[in-house]
Amino acid sequence: MTSYSDNADPAVLDMSIAHPARMYDLFLGGKDHFLADREAAEKVRAVFPTIATTARANRAFMTRAVRMLAAERGICQFVDVGTGIPTSPNLHETAQALTPDARVIYADNDPIVLAHARALLASSAQGRTAYLDVDLRDTDRILNAAVVRDMLDLSEPVALFLVAILHFIADEDDPHGIVRRLLGALPSGSYLVLSHVTADLDPSASRAAEQYRAHGITAHTRTCAEVERFVDGLDVVDPGVVVAHRWRPDGAEPVEVSDAAVSLFAAVARKP
Repeated sequence: MTSYSDNADPAVLDMSIAHPARMYDLFLGGKDHFLADREAAEKVRAVFPTIATTARANRAFMTRAVRMLAAERGICQFVDVGTGIPTSPNLHETAQALTPDARVIYADNDPIVLAHARALLASSAQGRTAYLDVDLRDTDRILNAAVVRDMLDLSEPVALFLVAILHFIADEDDPHGIVRRLLGALPSGSYLVLSHVTADLDPSASRAAEQYRAHGITAHTRTCAEVERFVDGLDVVDPGVVVAHRWRPDGAEPVEVSDAAVSLFAAVARKP
């Protein structure tokens, strides 16, 4: 087992400013958040009452995608950017339960996430886990990180997880270009796993994004067409770009959940 960090320039923990990772933890029922996060989360919940449903559907989608890639596609290398505060089952737990020697790199830029990663993200005996302190927009640092070079075999497929992170990237930061650059460094047969909030199904999601921005957090909903652009040129796995709880449901989620309550598109796509 190997589990270590590549954390050359750690960020400063500021408890007075809301952070999306800690708000997400709150929506999932976690306890790792501060007053600023709780206040911002309640403002979001006031305008988009089903935000916790969105968070749970996102987490469940991620788990199903890991299972499919590990069990059906033979993927044993995973990079999860914007991982958030560890919430069991974590990506590596799911992957290594099926493929014990799976290698998982978590990347985030919140110090509380990294602190929890150090304590909780222990690999299986055969596998490896690591965590990287980096912003998604810094694609060069992600791709050139020592931990990436050390842990991954880039001649073999890698699954890149960008789950509930791209809606925190502004248009001027070119989120589609970010995805292209990251995928461009990965070999044929690699996979992109993504989810993204939308207002197509419930306009209240736009008001939720406004509340994030009011608390200093960049946040944008995008249309189905805009989300589909992320998988342009890739082989999209059935059932395509769909609302998260409709991506290969396994019966674990309530059937009565509506598309509007989730308001999150999800997809898995293979690089040819």
